[in-house]
Amino acid sequence: MRILIADKLSTKPLEQLAVLGLKIEYRPELDAESLRGALTDVNILVVRSTKVTRTAIESAPALNLIVRAGAGVNTIDVEAASDRGIYVSNCPGKNAPAVAELVMGLILSLDRRIVDATVALREGRWAKTEFSDARGLYGRRLGLAGLGSIGRLVAERAQAFGMRVTAWSRSLTAARAREMGVEYATSLVELARQSDVLSLHLPLTGATRGVVDRRVLEALPERAILINAARSELVDYTALGDVGKAKGLRLGLDVFDEEPAQGEANYRPRILDAGLVYGTPHIGASTEQAQDAIATEVARIVRCFLTEEELPNVVNICKSTPARYCLVLRARDRVGVLANVASVIKRHGLNIEEVHNTVFQGAVAACTKLRLSGRPSEDCLQEIRAFEEVLHVDVVALPNLA
Repeated sequence: MRILIADKLSTKPLEQLAVLGLKIEYRPELDAESLRGALTDVNILVVRSTKVTRTAIESAPALNLIVRAGAGVNTIDVEAASDRGIYVSNCPGKNAPAVAELVMGLILSLDRRIVDATVALREGRWAKTEFSDARGLYGRRLGLAGLGSIGRLVAERAQAFGMRVTAWSRSLTAARAREMGVEYATSLVELARQSDVLSLHLPLTGATRGVVDRRVLEALPERAILINAARSELVDYTALGDVGKAKGLRLGLDVFDEEPAQGEANYRPRILDAGLVYGTPHIGASTEQAQDAIATEVARIVRCFLTEEELPNVVNICKSTPARYCLVLRARDRVGVLANVASVIKRHGLNIEEVHNTVFQGAVAACTKLRLSGRPSEDCLQEIRAFEEVLHVDVVALPNLA
C-alpha cells in the first residue's frame, strides 16, 4: 500500500507506519496540476496546502483516504471524494498553539511597532520618541470572533497580559462564554464596537465568507488592531483598505487574497497600503512543534484507517444514512453466510446502507447488524431464516430516521 505526502511535512512520526507495510513517498514539490499524474497507484494521500481537485481524485482509482495535515479541508474537493467513496480526514487543533503564538506576536508588534523600530535602528536612526507612543495591552479589550481551539488559546494568553476578553460566534451562548471565562457579545458588530483588538478565528463556510464586512469594520474604534490569521475570505479586504486608512487601524495579517505559490517573486498585496500593516506569509502553523504534532496526528489517522474500525476526524461521512430499518442477524461464523443473506436482500430490492459485524468468543457465532433502505418483507425474512447457519433474525425500526 502506498502513501503519498504531497506537501512539506515532518516525516519522522510517519516512519512508524513502515511496520504496517506502507510504502511512503515524499514529494512536497507537487502542486494541484502535477498531483494528478502522481496518484495512479496511491492509496493514501496527505496534503497541507496543495489543492486536491475533482480531476485529481478521479484520476486516482486506488485512493482510499485523503488526510489534510491541518485544520479544515478547504483545499480538498470533498464532494468529489465522497462521490468515489474516499474518506477525507483532517488534524484539527494540532497547530492551535502555533497560531495563537503568532496572533499574540502580531498584537504586541503592532502595539509597540516593533518591526518599524527595528527597521529604523538598522537604518541608523535612534527614533526613541517616535516609537514611544504605544498604548499597551493591560486592561485593553480583546474581541475574539470564534472561540474554537485557537480562539481559546488566544484568550488564555491575552488574559495573562491582563486583557479583557469578549467573544462571539454563531454557536456561542452567554452561558458557554461564562464557563470559558470570557464576556459575550450578541453580534459581530457589537464585538467589533467594543474591541481595542479584534482577532478572527472563524472557520471558512458559506455563512462566514465575507462576514467581516464594511459594517463590522466601521464599528471598530479608532486606532483599533485587527488580526486575521485564519482565512482571507472572512474579510472584505477592499473595505478593510478603505476603513483601515480612514480610522487609522493597525492590521496584523497572516493570510491574503490570491496568495502566490511558494517562492513566487514580486507579490505585494494591495492591503499593505492601508496604513500600519504587519504581514507574514501564511506561517501561522509553521513551527517545529506544530509540524511534529500534525505529522503525529496524520500517522495516528493512517494507523486507525488500517487497523481500527473508526477513522478519527473524518469529515465526509453521512450523519444520517438513508437506512430506515436494521436487520439483526445472529448466525454461525462461517464462509458465505453474509454473502447468502446479502443475495436475498438484493433479490428483494433492498439496499444495505451500513454493516456492523461482531464475532463472539471462540469464533463460533457472530451478530451482524445490516441497516437497510426499507423494511424486509416476511418472504425475505423467511428466505434468510431458511439458511441452516442462521440462528435468529430480528427487524428493528430506526425511529430517529424513519
